[in-house]
Amino acid sequence: MTGMLLSKAFVAQFGERLHTAAREAGAHVRAVHLPDDPRGRLSDDALAQIEVAYLTRDIRFSDHYATFGEIVSAAPNLKWVHFTSTGIDQHPWLKGLIERGIKLTSSAGTNGEPVGQTAIGAMLMLARRFPLWIEAQRRRAWEPMRGTDVPRDLKGQTVVIVGLGTIGATVARFCQAIGMTVLGVRRSPREPGDPVDEMHVIADFPKLMPRADWVVLACPLTAETRHLLNAQTLAALPDGAHVVNVARGGCADERALIQALTSGRLGGAYLDVFEKEPLATDSPLWDIPNVICSPHNASASSGNDGRAFEIFATNFARLIGDQPMVNEA
Repeated sequence: MTGMLLSKAFVAQFGERLHTAAREAGAHVRAVHLPDDPRGRLSDDALAQIEVAYLTRDIRFSDHYATFGEIVSAAPNLKWVHFTSTGIDQHPWLKGLIERGIKLTSSAGTNGEPVGQTAIGAMLMLARRFPLWIEAQRRRAWEPMRGTDVPRDLKGQTVVIVGLGTIGATVARFCQAIGMTVLGVRRSPREPGDPVDEMHVIADFPKLMPRADWVVLACPLTAETRHLLNAQTLAALPDGAHVVNVARGGCADERALIQALTSGRLGGAYLDVFEKEPLATDSPLWDIPNVICSPHNASASSGNDGRAFEIFATNFARLIGDQPMVNEA
């Protein structure tokens, strides 16, 4: 019997499927729940039962998050923790699990298509200048675009996409479908089927800027990608270029980005992530007319939890079978 630290909401939604998957793997599962009171504690016996823990979204964004960290840190027989989110480095108790040799896996890729679709939606809104129409609508003003306000066709424009995982590839396929030139940026070389016209390494990023009508950041935050968009790379973009950041806030120098936007050099931006979150209420980004901001919520989709469960169930079977796990950190 494998003891799993799970939320009651997860068991209510996926309990039957989990037990079926466990039986198919030749195992049985006992759910251990967090205390109802976030300040509560589990007994030593309950802690000893926990071999697997799943940090689901409902725990992560609740008062039980700190309790979850305390429990997995104290569970003496813990073998594996699975995370719904892709980036797991933000958890303050993670270091202790790593030092204990606990297996850590994520649901990377499960929310990639919704994020990519959100980025595409924002690109279309900016390209078609929806912010102008929306602002006029709020004023009940009939202000059709004429003359120099008329937007350029997206067809024929060039987009530089940093990161060609599920998110970047979703955006790239759309851009190619409407006739844009797609320049991909990643560590690995181009492979057959990559939805790009050219593939470049990160070191090439600055020299691609003069060609870019759009820059889409869809990459992890690493030493290479921190402040990839900065005063120098932004200055190299053509006047009127657009920026989309669905990666991590640290991939763009926010101060330099604000300067480029307020000066009129950039045509606009869609930002789902910021260097400090939540975005401060006094940030200029809230009020710049050609900027669309969302609260690190581009991945929102009712299908994410189901896709994440499939990876969790697959990895549980691999744990039982002593096989390599998917998305292991």
